[in-house]
Amino acid sequence: MSSNILNPFYCCLLLVGLFCSCSISLYGQSIVTDRPDQTESSSTVPKGSFQIESGIHITINEQSSLAERQILLPTNLFRIGISNSVELRVVNQLEIYQSHFSERNIVGMSDLQLGAKFFLLENEQKATQIAFLAHIVIPSGTSHFKGDNFRSINKLAVSHQVNDNFGIAYNLGYNFIEKEKGDFTYTLAFGFGLTDRVSVYIEPYGEFVNLDEHISSFDTGFTYLLKDNVQLDFSFGMGLNHDMNYMAIGSSWNFNKK
Repeated sequence: MSSNILNPFYCCLLLVGLFCSCSISLYGQSIVTDRPDQTESSSTVPKGSFQIESGIHITINEQSSLAERQILLPTNLFRIGISNSVELRVVNQLEIYQSHFSERNIVGMSDLQLGAKFFLLENEQKATQIAFLAHIVIPSGTSHFKGDNFRSINKLAVSHQVNDNFGIAYNLGYNFIEKEKGDFTYTLAFGFGLTDRVSVYIEPYGEFVNLDEHISSFDTGFTYLLKDNVQLDFSFGMGLNHDMNYMAIGSSWNFNKK
């Protein structure tokens, strides 16, 4: 793979050291987000609040001598709490595609996603939460990034708070794709609270594309609670049975109407 394509990935690895030297909760903090890991949280945002989760995501794929880079700049998730158990969700992002053999960047908007998350169950005795989320993918993107078929993303999100400093969360999902079998998805995140402000996680995740080909990946990262309603994050991951690596950096804000 071209060293020029890999440079941004290693630059962001250096940022990990810089952030960690400053002193970073997926669990047990005042703002709960759906980033930076692949696992969607089992919580909804509070009623009357508006949460923005935004960042930069760079993915590098390599097959034989072909290298491709996808940049989401920014990737935005907007979450609106309309009740104590329901939130509305909007995903909107600008995408840049770069090829190892092309000098031209392809820039455009990805398909818009509209959805909702429903908080289903909380068992305080067993420290378990369950939620369900669904997104409809609207074929509204620019020509290169626009999907041809109707699609929906559906996930069951479960979390278990083992103790004050450790939690487990996982998703099981099915992506419906018109005229295809669809994709089965899964994630499993282990979150560790290092301090009141610093948390780290590790996470295997993957999917069965068209209910057949298994694509398995792994990622890790951390969050830093800047304020009660502001969180910073960094993550990076790699393919386990395919040639892929990614890195992402972002932030989340919750605006709670008093």
